[in-house]
Amino acid sequence: VYRPAAIEQLRVLAAQVEVGFVESSGEQDPVDIATRALKTARQQFADVLLIDTAGRLAVDQAMMDEVSRIHQATSPTETLFVVDSMTGQDAANTARAFGDVLPLTGVVLTKTDGDARGGSALSVRMVTGKPIKFIGVGEKIDDLELFHPERIAQRILGMGDVATLVEEVQRKVDHEQAEKLVRKVSRGKKFDFDDFRIQLEQMQNMGGMSSLLDKLPGMGNLSESIKSKMDDREVIRMMAMINSMTPKERKFPNLIIQGSRKRRIIRGSGTQIQDLNKMVKQFNQMQKMMKKMGKSGGGMAGMMKKLQGKLPPGGFPGM
Repeated sequence: VYRPAAIEQLRVLAAQVEVGFVESSGEQDPVDIATRALKTARQQFADVLLIDTAGRLAVDQAMMDEVSRIHQATSPTETLFVVDSMTGQDAANTARAFGDVLPLTGVVLTKTDGDARGGSALSVRMVTGKPIKFIGVGEKIDDLELFHPERIAQRILGMGDVATLVEEVQRKVDHEQAEKLVRKVSRGKKFDFDDFRIQLEQMQNMGGMSSLLDKLPGMGNLSESIKSKMDDREVIRMMAMINSMTPKERKFPNLIIQGSRKRRIIRGSGTQIQDLNKMVKQFNQMQKMMKKMGKSGGGMAGMMKKLQGKLPPGGFPGM
């Protein structure tokens, strides 16, 4: 009730994830809101009630008293401490303060996509003695993941996290589109720029280049100068160039060799001729790879077997 538009933000979020929302206002006492929400949940035969208490960057006695009163009034099954991993040692200090006031049952660690080494995870776990149950790996609704200690350990040691990568592919990749592409190349049809754009979009849906690099084995050992060249801006530029093409150019990539077409594409996408030439080269490599896969057959399973342990020639788009 303290942060401007916090209630409205919660209302919008509840609508997005299609759950019920209990109305409240800034003038109401948070304890009264929580008890009314519990009563409403029981009347509606809800299975779960989530109470989002006020956030704080530092330990504030009045706020600690408030959250303690909310806990006493509602007797929650779970009391999860949500902490920003970017705050470093402060995260551990705040966790200790909350652990002294509340019987915590677990921790939710957010912004772990910006905390590559996971130091906060180790500190908070040590201080609270409670398990980390979820981690936030981005700003989207589906960027909340179950916490797996061994996977975080692998990332810290630069070993990648293939298990999470596979789960993300299963969850976020459009399998119908993927199968459609397999059938297309299996029938001998050429991989075109429309297909290439779909692959770029799929990669963006999985968190972009930086998220993929973090989970691929061995990529943690790359130098920072190399990593800086493999960011999502490159992918966005490539998509802009493809979007600046005509439907005919996307379907027949060989048309791009004409100078007038190249000039129009780079003007429309705000890029340079070198950017376009580089993307066309990467596209040609991807097209050759798809052609080889098409000959091998075996549908999606055959394509995945062919890819096993290998990157496309030239790496992923943007590398």
